[in-house]
Amino acid sequence: MNYRLFGRTGLRASELILGTMTFGDAWGEFGAGADESRKIFNAYVERGGNFIDTANGYTNGQSEEIVGDLLSGQRERFILATKYTFNPTADDPNAGGNHRKSIVRSLDASLKRLKTDYVDIYWLHAWDFTTPVEEVMRALDDQVRAGKILHPAVSDTPAWIAAEANTIARLRGWAPFCALQIEWNLIERTVERDLVPMARAFDLPITPWSPLAGGLLTGKYRQGSSNGDASSGRCGRAEQVNERSNATVDAVISVAREVGASPAQVALAWLQAQGRDVFPILGARKLEQFSDNIAALDITISDEQLARLTSASAVAAGFPHEFLAAMQADKLPGKLFGVPSSRVQLSAHDF
Repeated sequence: MNYRLFGRTGLRASELILGTMTFGDAWGEFGAGADESRKIFNAYVERGGNFIDTANGYTNGQSEEIVGDLLSGQRERFILATKYTFNPTADDPNAGGNHRKSIVRSLDASLKRLKTDYVDIYWLHAWDFTTPVEEVMRALDDQVRAGKILHPAVSDTPAWIAAEANTIARLRGWAPFCALQIEWNLIERTVERDLVPMARAFDLPITPWSPLAGGLLTGKYRQGSSNGDASSGRCGRAEQVNERSNATVDAVISVAREVGASPAQVALAWLQAQGRDVFPILGARKLEQFSDNIAALDITISDEQLARLTSASAVAAGFPHEFLAAMQADKLPGKLFGVPSSRVQLSAHDF
């Protein structure tokens, strides 16, 4: 496992993150018991992993409890991240959300389950569209000043909200979001329109969840597969099975055969190749699944193979990106910034 600087935090993070949403059996067959979770954790640590990601709502809190046990006696050697937003109860409307009361209550409960005094990264799990941005950022900053959080971060939030939040935080001297967590894989690439560019504009490392698109990229659920397909509901991704996803999976399987790897390893290798600021989150229910996934560190994908995967999975950039690209390429009438667009040479660094 190699280590990279985690954005502006200065933390040295392993290139793959261990996701622990499956740690615990409170959700039935979806999760892993404490013994299997420990085997997965040990396999990750043996490869040099040092970044553990959990959340207060994973397996009804069991995930944090198991992680706390696993880190006992060695807490300081790991980057520990957890999340808040989701409501763990059915009868208290203020037990969830992004507001100050939820932050304080959720964080204290997480610290108790994790058996630690602080977390390195504290993720806002999902935007609630009710709490003002200023309230969220000030409340998180207070927890940073109290020493319970080292760095706040944001997950599953529109790009314009995350950008506003960090702009306000910087102007007012509050702790800004240090990283972005989003779904990103060869099936879900719409995040490349705005979320990924926003993260890079603010120097936020990206931690993609569901790098295998809920199992679709393993080829197991492809339409027509003898193993069944996603339309049967076995992987919960029926809405993503279409002509494009089938072409993407076919490309993944083709490259996997060429390099002697599993489709899962190829899908992860593509994601890792998207930049040194990308730290994929690996999660598994069984040790053999995890062992196969982490072996993506050992394979090499050529530039030509990466290009094939990127082409097969391409999504439309949409407006305004396609419109502006057409303007710069002189495909639309008019002038760009007062001069013929053919005479203007721009790059991302010019904006």
